[in-house]
Amino acid sequence: MIAHRRLKSAHFWPLAAYALPTLVVGYGFVIPASCIAGLNELTIGYAATVAGAAATYWAGIVTVLRDEEVQP
Repeated sequence: MIAHRRLKSAHFWPLAAYALPTLVVGYGFVIPASCIAGLNELTIGYAATVAGAAATYWAGIVTVLRDEEVQP
């Protein structure tokens, strides 16, 4: 019998451990002290990069859980 595994909040702790410090350091310390301070293409691109990494992580977790359900 195959146990149905669900997506749990615990699956997202590693993502939070990556994304939150990345955003805090980037937007809180590095970007304000640099020549790209403010809302512009570079700061939006930085946010898009972190969002892309989060989407990739989420897709990977979903794929692994789906593959575990299929295997005998």
